Order: sequence, then structure tokens, then C-alpha cells
Amino acid sequence: MRLLRWPVAGAAVMIVAAALLSGCSEVQQVLNKGGDTPCSDYVKQDQDTKRMTITKFVKQQTGDQHEPAGTTVDATMVSVDFLCSAQRNAATPIKNADVAGIFLNK
Repeated sequence: MRLLRWPVAGAAVMIVAAALLSGCSEVQQVLNKGGDTPCSDYVKQDQDTKRMTITKFVKQQTGDQHEPAGTTVDATMVSVDFLCSAQRNAATPIKNADVAGIFLNK
């Protein structure tokens, strides 16, 4: 009986690893930090992941768990893209990215 546990446990580990590596949307949503995502990480994300990050960020800001309007997400993405690309401190979380951070190492 002991021998059967290892293959099952090994298979479970491999399934979880495959889900993480394949970019499984549900896993990404759970692990996504939203507004706590550092600008350095945000600017490296693809468009879909940025949209997921910004959507979670907007939900965190508003306290509303409903999907925000697409225009809200689009406008926030443009703003965060600009602010994060210019932040002097790349570790700044996107929720703290602002114009002052462009000039000061906050």
C-alpha cells in the first residue's frame, strides 16, 4: 500500500506544476498581487496578465468584487503603464505609482 501513495503524490505535484507553468488563468488570478505588484514585475507582464493585475487592483481600490467596466480597466492600465515605466524605484507597488515617483526615488 505504501508504494501506491508515492505515484499519486508525484502525479498531484506534477499537475500543480504544469498548471503553474502553463499560465492557468485561475491559478494566476489567485497568485496575482493586484495593487501590491511591484512596477518592475508589472512592466514585464503580457497584456492579458496586466489586464488581470489591473482588474484585481481596481477591485481592491473600490472594495467591489464585481468586474469593473472595461473602460475603467483600460484607463487604469494606460495610467499605470506610464507611471510604472517611469518610476525611479522599480520596487514601487503599482498602487503607489505616481508622478512624484518619476522624479523622486520613493
